[in-house]
Amino acid sequence: MQSNSKRVYDKMTIFEKLNSTNKIKMIIEPRMRGFICLTSHPVGCEQNVKNQIAYIKSKGEIDGPKRVLVIGASTGFGLASRITSAFGSNASTIGVFFEKPPSEGKTASPGWYNSAAFEKEASKAGLYAKSINGDAFSNEVKQQTIDMIKSDLGQIDLIIYSLASPVRMHPETGVLHRSTLKPIGDKFTNKTVDFHTGKVSEVSIEPANEEDIENTVVVMGGEDWSMWIDALKEADALADGVTTLAYSYIGPEVTEAVYRKGTIGRAKDHLEATAFEITDKLKDINGKGYVSVNKALVTQASSAIPVIPLYISLLYKIMKAEGIHEGCIEQIQRLYADRLYNGKSIPTDDKGRIRIDDWEMRDDVQERIAKLWEESTTETLVKLGDLAGYKQDFLNLFGFGFDGVDYLADVHEMVQVPSIN
Repeated sequence: MQSNSKRVYDKMTIFEKLNSTNKIKMIIEPRMRGFICLTSHPVGCEQNVKNQIAYIKSKGEIDGPKRVLVIGASTGFGLASRITSAFGSNASTIGVFFEKPPSEGKTASPGWYNSAAFEKEASKAGLYAKSINGDAFSNEVKQQTIDMIKSDLGQIDLIIYSLASPVRMHPETGVLHRSTLKPIGDKFTNKTVDFHTGKVSEVSIEPANEEDIENTVVVMGGEDWSMWIDALKEADALADGVTTLAYSYIGPEVTEAVYRKGTIGRAKDHLEATAFEITDKLKDINGKGYVSVNKALVTQASSAIPVIPLYISLLYKIMKAEGIHEGCIEQIQRLYADRLYNGKSIPTDDKGRIRIDDWEMRDDVQERIAKLWEESTTETLVKLGDLAGYKQDFLNLFGFGFDGVDYLADVHEMVQVPSIN
């Protein structure tokens, strides 16, 4: 699905050329600032979406829901869920996201271009697809979504909750909460890697205070998910037998102090507990809430988390060697086909969670990672890990590094999402 292209650029070059429509065209290249890529490529993002659609089509039809709402639909697991629903089950989809549109001479965020490409491909396939760009935490976007559902689809069969945001403006208090990624109790010190340079070094993170923990739970816990379900149910927008699913992560022992046992972990605990509360709320319409624990993958957020890039680099190397590596689309296809919609009861662990991280968390995989972790240095990581694969996946997030895309060609940055005026 992904290219082996090794093109890496340092800047964005703009060639202003007036064509017949007087629109500026430009050559777009990755422009990095630390762990962030400031540009994205509309044609590359489109290729990424097309590749994922092709994968879903190659795996055959899934007997899944026909009316799907994806909250956080523009990148990562949310985008993969929208693609799997539409092109695996012929579902009508509404996608909610908060992305930066393009402006003259400036590219949009990749999720904008992904969503434009998705709607274009859905339209070609005769599938209903509409999108809402705005703050999913707000009451206004919830109401806008409900109005669209009631007008176009009537009710929803599946709600995917896949939001990833560092901040949340609480719709009732007006307070802006910021999440943090910190250990709880003790200072955390361990190895990390700068994936741009391959340098392995030691990093330390000071522990969180109570305010850090509370804010992180407000932003990344289950409260907003529950508020979405309440609003949809009150509006009679949920079909009988509705399922709702949120995505979580547990991870290995080597990251647990800063992740699962840190501030983010408290938020994930809250999210997972919310699934049971939602199931109780939906009993009268035979609905259920689940959390799916997914595997570690390269995202813009994970790239900035100390320890995680080194862990993912080692994980990729091992899982690729074992033939069990998955990206977002492979994970979600397996989640739908093998767990949610295979005609059997949905298997969960002792805490009621769906575990699609099962291959990552295999004992043999984790034992090998623990061994390689100890051996990892700047000099050895090139051989022990898969930094090249990590960098490739990072570039792919922004539409760069795909086969079949001419990155030296002029492109229009002013791409619109068809359903968004």
